Amino acid sequence: MGSGSVRGAGQRRAVATIGDVAAAAKVSRATVSRVMNGRSTVDATIAERVRTAAAELSYRPSNAARSLALGRTQTVALVVPDLGNPVFQQILRGVMDGAAEDGYRVLVADTVEDDQQEGAIALEARMRCDALVLVSPRIGDAELSALIADVEPVVLVNRETGGSAPSLVVDYEDAAVQVVEHLVALGHRRMVYLGGPVRSASDELRRAGLARVRERHADLEILDLPAGPDIQAGHAAAPAVLATRATAAVAFNDLVAFGLLAGLNEAGVAVPADISVAGFDDIELSRYATPALTTVAVPQAELGRHAWRELHAVIDDDAHPARSARFTPSLEVRGSTGPVPQGPERVHITDDDLAVAQPEEVPTVPPTAAPVWSVPTDPAADAVVLTCGDGLELVRRDGGERMPKVHARRPYLHPVHTLAGTPLTDVSPVDHRHHYGVGIAVPDVNGTSHWGGRTFIEDVGPTLLKNHGRQTSAGLRVEPLAGSSGAPGVPGVPGAAGETLVEDVLWSDEHGEPQLREERRISARLLPLGPGSDAAPGWVLDWRSTLHADHGPLEIRSPATNGRPGAGYGGLFWRLPIAESTTVLSAAGTGENRAHGSTSPWVAFVQQQGGRSTTLLLVQPGQVRPWFLRSAEYPGACPALAWDAPLLVPDGGAVQLDLVAVLLDTELTAAAAEALAADLTDGGRR
Repeated sequence: MGSGSVRGAGQRRAVATIGDVAAAAKVSRATVSRVMNGRSTVDATIAERVRTAAAELSYRPSNAARSLALGRTQTVALVVPDLGNPVFQQILRGVMDGAAEDGYRVLVADTVEDDQQEGAIALEARMRCDALVLVSPRIGDAELSALIADVEPVVLVNRETGGSAPSLVVDYEDAAVQVVEHLVALGHRRMVYLGGPVRSASDELRRAGLARVRERHADLEILDLPAGPDIQAGHAAAPAVLATRATAAVAFNDLVAFGLLAGLNEAGVAVPADISVAGFDDIELSRYATPALTTVAVPQAELGRHAWRELHAVIDDDAHPARSARFTPSLEVRGSTGPVPQGPERVHITDDDLAVAQPEEVPTVPPTAAPVWSVPTDPAADAVVLTCGDGLELVRRDGGERMPKVHARRPYLHPVHTLAGTPLTDVSPVDHRHHYGVGIAVPDVNGTSHWGGRTFIEDVGPTLLKNHGRQTSAGLRVEPLAGSSGAPGVPGVPGAAGETLVEDVLWSDEHGEPQLREERRISARLLPLGPGSDAAPGWVLDWRSTLHADHGPLEIRSPATNGRPGAGYGGLFWRLPIAESTTVLSAAGTGENRAHGSTSPWVAFVQQQGGRSTTLLLVQPGQVRPWFLRSAEYPGACPALAWDAPLLVPDGGAVQLDLVAVLLDTELTAAAAEALAADLTDGGRR
């Protein structure tokens, strides 16, 4: 181990220097430097000898020394207004890919949409690198011209310079023309534009395109709403968009469109059935939005690669003439745009002529025990659950604490299953986000919405107001059904009488002031056994609520009483899931049109899904109110509290809401449904 040439453990290998290469190649250090820097003034034979020596010694030139020698850092900087914007990220990727191929690195400076600091940030970045790429600068034209003179070489993206520097521009004017003409072809004549940053040049181009289309179509109205460049701006603009009554919205970019879609979704507004939405840029997530976003595609990464080619040419040749390139985007039509809505309510198909198939065999579910409620110690943290038999879950009760405020928070039941496990409720579906399983939803109680979403205003239409109330549980308990309510057990099923969930609910207005007190009683039991059967054919959910006007008189209204005929919804509402087919039966006949508005004591939804049939039979056991019912647009129904006139409850008075539901894993005929409904209301067998 005495040789000094042997490295000890952990010693680093000596790094070859430019002097070592010069000695090995028998040339001067200056010659090695010229060869390593790619100069063509060295004889080819000598240059090859230098490169061979460098390779044998694993010599790597010092970047710092090279930068000092050449007066270059081999880095460039990209200055963007918002690095969180996916468009700027893709431009950065394109610049980095191109720069890496030529041995350059890329620094990034984010001006966070601050045009007051943009020039200073660009100057500081230029001091650390060889050249700049300015993406969508926000400063004014005079400031930009002065900045270009201070920081050149420079290339601009999404901004024209009048020839003082190379610029790459997306033709957003043509993009705006494409998207608005698409909407015009769909029948839209009242639109709204959500504008971008105040000093955005690309926003000005979009507005120029909007103006061009307005000149072509005299009946076209495009309203202007200031928004911004990000998701939050689009979300915040949703109420203002709805207030314009526009049938289509064009957002400054896809991020703003995403925020708008979220705001509309929370308000229960369907896209594109109620309003169409479009954006610009076609960022990667656009095709994965719900619905997929119609937008105008911009070649983002190619912009970055092209910007690097221009910048590299300027760096290598100071005399390179400034050039401009214009990119034409292309329209990508997806699911967020559709035909203009035909009226305040979408057209409903009817199922009057649908034939009802014969009943099928009932699945066997042994009734080993009656339904029982399980109430946790903290109902706000854990669900209240109704189970039957050997742990078969039938119902979950949710307090509604996680609902968006705009949906009018309230306790509800979901999912509600048949004995075979098929859910017959839906929660916050795409068509109506403010629908939640089974619950009491009323659109107008003294002006407060306990329905959620928009409020219908006469001569105006559906309007998003800050009038959403809240229903809060004030206590839960379980009582035996038999004895306490006077209801008998079910013959042939031991213990099938079940239990009653009792809940006190306080209704408050949008300001938190109490409006009324509700006493809610929900019980469950199995149906009696059929002849020769050892299994219950289904089960019964019995909901009885009393609304007490303990805090002053009540005026309960609906859109129908406010000027929208037929829209008398509000009450104990049951929202079903959409199925492959849905048929409505009632004492008034078959079909939605027969049942809707009728005073049939019962209605039934017969559904087929995945080869299985179910029936939900809804019965009004006491006072029979007109049914608000839908089956084609979406399946749901409630006995209407205010069908065609306001319901007035005096101070200290009360109003009763009763509904009995039967859930079956079979398809009932109208005759069978009528007979079962009669059994449930005959002789106190509720």
